[in-house]
Amino acid sequence: MSAAAARRRKQLAARQKEGDAVMSKMKKLLEDANDEPTAYEALQLAQSQVRKQVHAGKFSEGAELAYSSALALLEKKRISVASQLLQLLVEVLRETHTDPSDAWIAKVEKLHAAHQDAMMSVEDGAEKNRLLRLQREFLRRAVVWSSDLGSVRFGHQRLQELLGNQCWLLPDDGEDDDRSSIMADAVQHMALAEKPLKIVEWLKTLPKPTKAQTTSGHGCLAADRDTLLTRALLLFCAVENFRDANILLTKFIEEVEERDLKALTTSYMKKDDGKAPAHVIFGSMLLKICQKDARTGPLFSWLMRSFKKELDVMPKQQVIQSYVTRIGKIYFNIEPPPSMLSMMENMMGMMGGGGAGINPAMMQAALSQMS
Repeated sequence: MSAAAARRRKQLAARQKEGDAVMSKMKKLLEDANDEPTAYEALQLAQSQVRKQVHAGKFSEGAELAYSSALALLEKKRISVASQLLQLLVEVLRETHTDPSDAWIAKVEKLHAAHQDAMMSVEDGAEKNRLLRLQREFLRRAVVWSSDLGSVRFGHQRLQELLGNQCWLLPDDGEDDDRSSIMADAVQHMALAEKPLKIVEWLKTLPKPTKAQTTSGHGCLAADRDTLLTRALLLFCAVENFRDANILLTKFIEEVEERDLKALTTSYMKKDDGKAPAHVIFGSMLLKICQKDARTGPLFSWLMRSFKKELDVMPKQQVIQSYVTRIGKIYFNIEPPPSMLSMMENMMGMMGGGGAGINPAMMQAALSQMS
């Protein structure tokens, strides 16, 4: 063996020994992470080692290290520190083009379960709300990873279900995250998870419409229960999932809606009875029209005009408009302006990651094309 080769071998052995020492130290810190300073030191070492593994081309080792370290910190109830590793984990999964296999989906589920267990010890307040929103962001990014690199359109259903449930738990923060928008996100993700019965269970917990909310030309928002039903039905139609759309509507009528459907149908066709068109009737007609053929396009256009005032005041109205535009295009060959079409398609493609991924300027430009 040449002198150069011997030196190289000695250097590699020294690096291996140094690396083993760092990993041993990190493992010990994770085991002793019963306080924030120790947990933070473990975090710094874990982040460094994960990046070293990735830069060395050891992609699976880096991802596994991020996963195991985050899980260890969550089991120690060090949620804030663990959240930083969760964000790093999903970055690594995307950067290394890791396949969203069943094994990795199960690992994300295990991490989320550990997060939920740890959150049980956190008192209500600003810090709890912050941690809940950090977990929502982790799940959003995990859904985007599974959508971009997996075979399931809009992201894996099991991750969509986790994200939907996480969104539903969030409180109103009094700013951008008002309760109606939070519930809208939750229903969107649960619809993409193909869980219509879960949506029905949520709608059961919401108040029925008030007299003011069912008055024609009402100045207030419609009942959350009704707008969420309409949002979910539009989304199911936009992604061509009539099975779950029909399940949702049927169960809503059976278990949630208390008003007389015949009276609501009659009222919908009248313009002078002083009542706003009912969301459940709109949804029923929407499903029937969409399941016919393209010749019912004029009827679809009439339905949208008859319900425009209700749609225009729903939370995240620009997303609703993207659903309507897609439905018109795929079922009735109603083509929007070319400049708007690509933007609407992009918005539909972003559904897996939630509303946070949509560019407001792009939305505004698309909407201005329609006026």
